[in-house]
Amino acid sequence: MTTAGNRYTHGHHESVLRSHRWRTAENSAAYLLPYLTAGMSLLDIGSGPGTLTADLAGRVAPGRVTAAEPDAAVLDLARQEVARRQVTTVDFVVGDVHDLRLPDATFDAVHAHQVLQHVADPVRALREMRRVCRPGGVVAARDSDYSAFTWFPAVPALDDWLTLYRRVAQANGGEPDAGRRLLSWARAAGFTDITATASTWCFATPADRQWWAGMWAQRIRESDMARQARETGAATRADLERIADGWLRWADADDGWLAILHGEILCRA
Repeated sequence: MTTAGNRYTHGHHESVLRSHRWRTAENSAAYLLPYLTAGMSLLDIGSGPGTLTADLAGRVAPGRVTAAEPDAAVLDLARQEVARRQVTTVDFVVGDVHDLRLPDATFDAVHAHQVLQHVADPVRALREMRRVCRPGGVVAARDSDYSAFTWFPAVPALDDWLTLYRRVAQANGGEPDAGRRLLSWARAAGFTDITATASTWCFATPADRQWWAGMWAQRIRESDMARQARETGAATRADLERIADGWLRWADADDGWLAILHGEILCRA
């Protein structure tokens, strides 16, 4: 998600979209699901390729979901996914979370998954999310926390990957350790009724390791992040190849294990 004053680190290379399309309501928004009921209206900020958006639409139908992205080309990806699933209750808007051009008190729920870590001003973004949420509605956000990622066995190239990712993301105006900051940001945005939780993604089976590592090996070679790293001198092509090989070596380890921590907030408007 690109917003005022910063650049989306990952970009939309196919390797990135492959990981985004893996996301479902169950594996990425479980903390929100108990609060969704049929007939609710929901705003999904940063809808990406639309798999999570379409899942949420199924949870609130016949209520409507509005998918928001700042880039019209990216929004088209969500539109294609929704059409493929024959979901008819989703609307689409181009918009920046810092300045949503939507009326006050419009939605029963406002949701953002892996968005606040990329925006220039997450507190301002949460204030906008609160503004468009109806009184008594819910504002929900989930973000990963890169410094809390943990894996086994130790692979030095993956330590270098984490250092590089944090450097590039911060240069783009983002906060890669957003998960631990969500509660603080929500309080600064004026919320007082906040439930803060955490959950993980875990990749430990051979198939899961190969999928995740293969995705990141390609991403570190070919995505926008790779290009930014080379252009800014943060990494050479040889550095990126070594990191990609490190991901593949980790995946081949019989005892390979990776956990990705996410912070979550559910706020009453």
